[in-house]
Amino acid sequence: MQMVLLTALGVGGATVIGAAIGFAFREISHRFSDIVLALAAGVMLAASVIGLILPSLEGGGAFALPVTVAGIFCGALCLNLLDHVVPHLHRLSGADQEAHPAHTAEIDKVLLFVAAIAIHNLPEGIAAGVGFGTGDVAGAVTVALGIALQNIPEGMVVIAPMLAVGMSRGRTFGIALLTGIIEVIGTLLGYFAVSISTAVLPFALAFAGGTMLYVISDEMIPETHAHGSERGATYALLAGFCLMLALTHYLG
Repeated sequence: MQMVLLTALGVGGATVIGAAIGFAFREISHRFSDIVLALAAGVMLAASVIGLILPSLEGGGAFALPVTVAGIFCGALCLNLLDHVVPHLHRLSGADQEAHPAHTAEIDKVLLFVAAIAIHNLPEGIAAGVGFGTGDVAGAVTVALGIALQNIPEGMVVIAPMLAVGMSRGRTFGIALLTGIIEVIGTLLGYFAVSISTAVLPFALAFAGGTMLYVISDEMIPETHAHGSERGATYALLAGFCLMLALTHYLG
């Protein structure tokens, strides 16, 4: 349990670390952001397959394949439905942010930012927590590491728009901290859910893997290919994938 709690704090704290970096470097180039995000995407891709989906297949019994496939699609569909309710951060930039004056839309924007981050961070936290249900601590930590790496650039990206609409640094940091806390809650929820009933573990693992695959394909890769750095982002993704392979090989 102590390891789960420390991991939860690490996953949630990564967003806060990213926010702190965002404060220190107000002008972060798209190229740098894209490379970091692509590296995190590669780590998450390997972590979702090695740490979640393959263990789901191994523990699914006679119906392992259909349970795993159903879990993957249910996880993806869950985030797809959430996206219809609250779009993610990269869809709130550009023209959408400039459509209304900052002084009249500040409250709505803040609420939308908080809701978007919270809704998308909760299933990511659950994915980190579910991994511990396998008993494979090293594998669970690698999954959590992949999610944490993704949270750092997300924390960096979310700071600038909130400061741009006139929010104070203290309030902005408080919102970033809140989103990190929500991810901590998600991690603990995922852990306790599979601890209560190991029968749902294979499906839960695949579900968590599906949410991660959805985030990678729908959010991270399009964002890293939207500013002219797609070649560097592709190699960064491969580097992240290989980094996670190495960690799994030597820690497993």
